[in-house]
Amino acid sequence: MAKTLYDKVWQAHIIDQIGEDSLIYIDRHLIHEVTSPQAFAGLNEKGRKVRRPDRTVGTMDHSISTRSLAIDACGPANALQLQTLAKNCEEHNIQLFPVGHQKQGIVHVMGPELGLIQPGMTVVCGDSHTATHGAFGALAFGIGTSQVEHVLATQTLKQSRAKSMLINVNGKLPVGITAKDIILAIIGKIGHAGATGHVIEYAGEAIRGLSMEERMTVCNMAIEAGGKNGIIEADDVTLDYVRQRTDAPYKIYRSDNDAQYFFKKTYNASEMEPIVAKPHSPDNKAKVSECLDVKLDRAYIGSCTGGKITDFRAAARLLKGKKVKIDTFIVPATREVEQDLYKEKIGGETLMDIFKNAGAYLGDPSCAACLGGPKDTFGRAKDNQVVISTTNRNFPGRMGSKQAYVYLASPYTAAASALTGHITNPAEFINN
Repeated sequence: MAKTLYDKVWQAHIIDQIGEDSLIYIDRHLIHEVTSPQAFAGLNEKGRKVRRPDRTVGTMDHSISTRSLAIDACGPANALQLQTLAKNCEEHNIQLFPVGHQKQGIVHVMGPELGLIQPGMTVVCGDSHTATHGAFGALAFGIGTSQVEHVLATQTLKQSRAKSMLINVNGKLPVGITAKDIILAIIGKIGHAGATGHVIEYAGEAIRGLSMEERMTVCNMAIEAGGKNGIIEADDVTLDYVRQRTDAPYKIYRSDNDAQYFFKKTYNASEMEPIVAKPHSPDNKAKVSECLDVKLDRAYIGSCTGGKITDFRAAARLLKGKKVKIDTFIVPATREVEQDLYKEKIGGETLMDIFKNAGAYLGDPSCAACLGGPKDTFGRAKDNQVVISTTNRNFPGRMGSKQAYVYLASPYTAAASALTGHITNPAEFINN
């Protein structure tokens, strides 16, 4: 029987069948400070050890201070989370990338950078946007705290089988259209619950033409369409990225040509335009050309969705030699991305200098305002501000104030809008 990519990775990891559910083996378990404390507490209460500490990796990203590297600078509650994670990782011999470590960063970007994610893997984390790792041809999904405990104890997880949907994006993308525009267009078409209970497999010429970082953006936001996760077949682009970071063995799976999908949809990339998601839902799609009269108070370029090096290359291309008209916040996803901002140049000027000279504010690598955070969080939305952001969610209060209005956009659109003070088509600057 013909099988999808998801079918093959799933079946390769089945250990046992429990009624209609399957017990699957987990190759990589990523943890952070928010969803792991109770899991470790449960583990310790039962006197259990971590089954495979060598397959578990931790980082600090959600609750860290954006003002200081000191753990106690982030407030008592957040400091306790960070201290607890450090204690648990030490006790269970789990590798941890703490605040200040040169490889620390948002878990969904740090993992691939470190070569921890390979094709054909099963990857879990107590975080919904674990779907990001599906860009590597891996089966990756977020889990709850009780499931985190189960994986720590057994390196397995009981799961129900999902349905598969195939989304093809054919043709070539116009200049200035990015992965973020693709996924916002898709979410706008199928709705925030359109992929509920499904794995979204992305395919087509336009998807294959994306960098790994851009593919990560597309898979990341499968969650905003209600999907269980997103996945893309591994190809030469994938393998080049992985081989630069690890020599670990892996197995590549591909969908059969006659594989059956519950749902199929094809989009023409050449017809795509810059897109925004208007407040207060990622599926509230509109063309940038329809929102040119929206005045903005600030721009935010960062997060696991919009804080990778490709995102900053795009933004810097537009900001070079210009000045922003609104408060603009730049937040690298990881320390490695931050270091790259000092190394990569456009016209002899580093990306970091381009941002500084444009008048943008530079923050430390973290989730920062994407998750709201305390009132002094870097880039946090205040009062009824109107914000354009490269993050993945624009629900009320998501970036701070519940009265704020957040428009989701690509790094190109966010940068162009920062230069004018209103939502702006990046073509206005790209073609100059």
